[in-house]
Amino acid sequence: MTRVTAATSASLAPRQVWVRVRGLLLALLLLVVAAIALASVRSGDQHGRLDPRSADRYGSRAVAELLEDRGVSVRVVTTLREATTRLDPDTTLLVTSPDLLAPDQQDRLRAATGGSAGRTVLLAAGPSSVSTLVPGVGAESAGPVAPRDPECSLPAARTAGDAETGGFRYIAGDSAATTSCFPSNGLPTLLLVERGAGDTVLLGSPDLLRNDRLANRGNASLALQLLGSRPHLVWYLPSLADVSATGEGGDGAGDDRSFTDLIPRGWLWGTLQLALAAVLAAVWRARRLGPLVAERLPVAIRASESTEGRARLYRRANARDRAADSLRAASRARIAPLIGVPSRDAHSSSVLVPALSARLGTTDDSLQALLFGPVPDDDALVRLADQLDTLEREVRTS
Repeated sequence: MTRVTAATSASLAPRQVWVRVRGLLLALLLLVVAAIALASVRSGDQHGRLDPRSADRYGSRAVAELLEDRGVSVRVVTTLREATTRLDPDTTLLVTSPDLLAPDQQDRLRAATGGSAGRTVLLAAGPSSVSTLVPGVGAESAGPVAPRDPECSLPAARTAGDAETGGFRYIAGDSAATTSCFPSNGLPTLLLVERGAGDTVLLGSPDLLRNDRLANRGNASLALQLLGSRPHLVWYLPSLADVSATGEGGDGAGDDRSFTDLIPRGWLWGTLQLALAAVLAAVWRARRLGPLVAERLPVAIRASESTEGRARLYRRANARDRAADSLRAASRARIAPLIGVPSRDAHSSSVLVPALSARLGTTDDSLQALLFGPVPDDDALVRLADQLDTLEREVRTS
């Protein structure tokens, strides 16, 4: 009888296993569905954002074709090495997402463009990149994109007239030779910074280059004049997969890179966020709502049900030590009065074991291991319950 009860308490029926894991399976299913939905959305309208090869609404194929019709060659690159090796006075370098560049990439890009006589166009360069790429210039938070008048002497802006600009606004230092256009609340959303024989153009928002906005107002004229001032255009689409983001500069410095240097920044940040989420989940699951409070049960419960319920709790908590201590303590408390040992000494091995050994005629070592032994494993715990039952029966019949 004891063996059957212990085995039932220590094992789980298929239905009980399903009840325990169904919540986790549902969470995993929702995670997979969310990932598929996110991938579908990102592969839909956002696919090819500012890519001159993309014909969707967020792409820039229209302006690239107009530039090629005017005799400007358009070359698409996705790595910093390709972008910086083609700089010359006849080339315009367009950087679509300067904020995606790592600090080391920004330093190398500034060094490459600083000595070039060509033009560099930076789209939506925020505070994290503009201070490095264009020293002496600051950026403020992005604002709405709306039609604005040029209000400057820049020929490209005056010819285009009002255009849809906005996004980041720029603050030029006193030492920089700049031309400010399309102001928003007193600060320009287009800033041309002269640097020797070349120049750098900061455009607060890239929206006027999109296929769905190019035909609005003076967007096309402004885009063609900013990007078509030289016969060659290098269209740089920064990517998190660019190995130069990990410090490879092409000069042998990458030979000493560690494994973490090979991981793009996006993956490192994602891993850190997952680790933080795991810690928060662990803290949530380990919370204590207060001290345990003993109270009377509102109904009577059979002893077998109470025993099995307690066994399941021990099983769930993997508390074999507590289960074994509970079994041994209960047996010692029942055996002590039968052999004349006071209740206060029932849990003293030096008193209980010799008295029990004299009563049964067995060795002290076997009784010591049975009543005060180490923590058993699952199978040994079942055997322990059987042996304690047998021991109590022997004491009662002796």
